[in-house]
Amino acid sequence: MYVMVSPSQPDIESKKMRGKAVPGKAIVLLCIASFLAGTLFTSQTYWSRNKSETKDQVALIPNHAKTKKIQATTMAKINLDHNKRMLVEGKPGDIMSEVTKTHQAIQSLDKKISALEMELAVARTSQTDPQISGEMGTNHSLQKAFIVIGINTAFSSKRRRESVRETWMPQGEKLKKLEEEKGIVIRFVIGHSATPGGVLDKAIDAEEAEYNDFLRLNHVEGYHELSTKTRMYFSTAVALWNAEFYMKIDDDVHLNLGMLVTSLAKYRSKPRIYIGCMKSGPVLSQKGVKYHEPEYWKFGEEGNKYFRHATGQIYAISKDLAAYISINAPILHRYANEDVSLGSWLFGLEVEHVDDRSMCCGTPPDCEWKAQAGNVCVASFDWSCSGICKSVDRMRDVHDACGEGDNAVWNVDL
Repeated sequence: MYVMVSPSQPDIESKKMRGKAVPGKAIVLLCIASFLAGTLFTSQTYWSRNKSETKDQVALIPNHAKTKKIQATTMAKINLDHNKRMLVEGKPGDIMSEVTKTHQAIQSLDKKISALEMELAVARTSQTDPQISGEMGTNHSLQKAFIVIGINTAFSSKRRRESVRETWMPQGEKLKKLEEEKGIVIRFVIGHSATPGGVLDKAIDAEEAEYNDFLRLNHVEGYHELSTKTRMYFSTAVALWNAEFYMKIDDDVHLNLGMLVTSLAKYRSKPRIYIGCMKSGPVLSQKGVKYHEPEYWKFGEEGNKYFRHATGQIYAISKDLAAYISINAPILHRYANEDVSLGSWLFGLEVEHVDDRSMCCGTPPDCEWKAQAGNVCVASFDWSCSGICKSVDRMRDVHDACGEGDNAVWNVDL
């Protein structure tokens, strides 16, 4: 049987010889694999070359550092040799003079910065505190002064005030001249009675009209309110006078103004000065005794002593510390004793405590002997009385024996 072959049969056999068509997915996978292989080869080549370059760069860093170190050492040696040559060739007096001037300039700058910071803070506080802004209302530009001396007094102390006016405190035109020429402001400091406008307040008004030497506080007078009064005094004084120092003294203490100003002038270039007769008395826990401390438990075990602070009869603080008290007045804690309160306000600050024993001389013969020896005291009182015992009767005697002379303060050059 013969089979007839169709003309199209060779084409069919040819197609069978070519094989099956490759799927599209296989082609895609093949492309991805080729790309990854190429990437791997390129990366390996790059990192191999880069590693070699990085190694070379790292090797250069120590050399560069060594070069810088050598240069710095060389410059330091040159500067050191130059300084040595200056010390050898220069005159000792000139060198010490330059060192002193530099030290003084640094101290002056430190004080100015501190004062400016406090002035700014006081200005901000005055805008929010109605009392301080009220005090400043009639004094838009503060009067400059060297020191403001606040004499703590009471309604019942008129005779004490008279004894002070008759001895160490100038009156009338002399008092005004002292402010204008020497920058020494002196005022009796007092608040008002529990019944404002009463007999006690009217008596002070009449005395003020006669002498014009009072600083009236927005404060109710009372012995147990001395801490509040002290705080109020500094806040008010800062709002009225731009002084370098602010001082508090009791009205039964004798003061030599010339010696006071001379002593304080030594600290003009220093910021944050707290000066007085420093002490550390016992914390009295027994009720009923004088100077009893109700918060005695805060000072540790029974029998402990207070931290160092200036005795309350007389002390002075620099401008920036007075401003600090003014700014922080609402949150400053008040202890039973006014001098302890002030000491606590300053205890945690960067303050220089100056223990000046000439501010707490005894009455004659102590201050008299010292005056005869040429060591005139700043202030005199009796420790046993926390002031001059029977000061109304004895202030004149103390002044005559221990006074520096009425013209001493006018001869002080500030």
